[in-house]
Amino acid sequence: MKIQLTYKYEEIVSIDNLLLAWQEFLRGKRKKYDIQEFSLRLMDNLFSLHRDLIHHTYKHGGYQEFKINDPKPRVIHKAAVSDRLVHHALHRLLSPFFDKIFIADSYSCRRHKGTHRAANGFRKYFYQASQNNTTSCWVLKCDIRKFFANIDHQVLTKILTTYIPDKNILKLLETVIESFSTIQDKRLGLPLGNLTSQLFANIYLNTFDQFIKHNLKAKFYLRYADDFVFLSADKDWLEKQISEVGRFLSDELKLELHPDKIFLKTLASGVDFLGLVNFPDHRILRTSTKRRMIRKIKEKEKDLAIGLIGRDKFYETVNSYLGMLKHCCGEKIRREINKD
Repeated sequence: MKIQLTYKYEEIVSIDNLLLAWQEFLRGKRKKYDIQEFSLRLMDNLFSLHRDLIHHTYKHGGYQEFKINDPKPRVIHKAAVSDRLVHHALHRLLSPFFDKIFIADSYSCRRHKGTHRAANGFRKYFYQASQNNTTSCWVLKCDIRKFFANIDHQVLTKILTTYIPDKNILKLLETVIESFSTIQDKRLGLPLGNLTSQLFANIYLNTFDQFIKHNLKAKFYLRYADDFVFLSADKDWLEKQISEVGRFLSDELKLELHPDKIFLKTLASGVDFLGLVNFPDHRILRTSTKRRMIRKIKEKEKDLAIGLIGRDKFYETVNSYLGMLKHCCGEKIRREINKD
């Protein structure tokens, strides 16, 4: 039997939890107009939200849509402040519980994980699969087609039901899930922008991770969001996994592999994963990442010159990129940045 969430609905919607969620929510957002407006009548707004939640009259509002390039074009959907506060209240109690059931090699949107640890995990598995680089290591890299847009609400709710016995928590989660759909009148997709979407995505794909580990018995597998890799010295075994993986995603999660993003190659030929091109003895930045980094720094230099930003903001950006370069062979790029 799967472990069960022990929190009750009343704990999630309590004033105490809403206040703690508000404090987390505020970080880095104090200057936003909608946050300041909500803050003017903070306690009135919190008690009003609490009443709606405790009496089950809460209704999730709509979304404001806008586009970003990060680096590829994405459509972000932003909920109202009260709804985002509910997302934080749910996330702060549910996330630690679900984090315990995730596999160690799921690295996206989790504390003490992230891209750098995923890259290091990839390196560790290479040495194990290649027996310390004494034999060829093959890498199968895959991507799920339009993952967030194709998450099935019914499948997600069914997965949540196996872990959460409290019907009222499930009803609130379903309210958040059903507040958005990529196709009108269809229960499909999660909005990029909701904090809960990151957690729901990991819960959804944890089913897949468990299948990989327990059914396929993959020793060297790791995933970041909807990108995942297998490493092995056995090329034939990796080739067989493609159909197994595709079948499970289709039958169990109503997802499909992106046919143009399935790669099977040796690490010696260079494997692009999480913005780094990995080789047996080193890794380098992807060319497009390097170009974007240089372009962003030049843009910040122009903003600094005309007074749009201060020197602190400029050096914050530069130091962020320099920190990224510590995780790969980037001496040439570092010299280029420092020269400018």
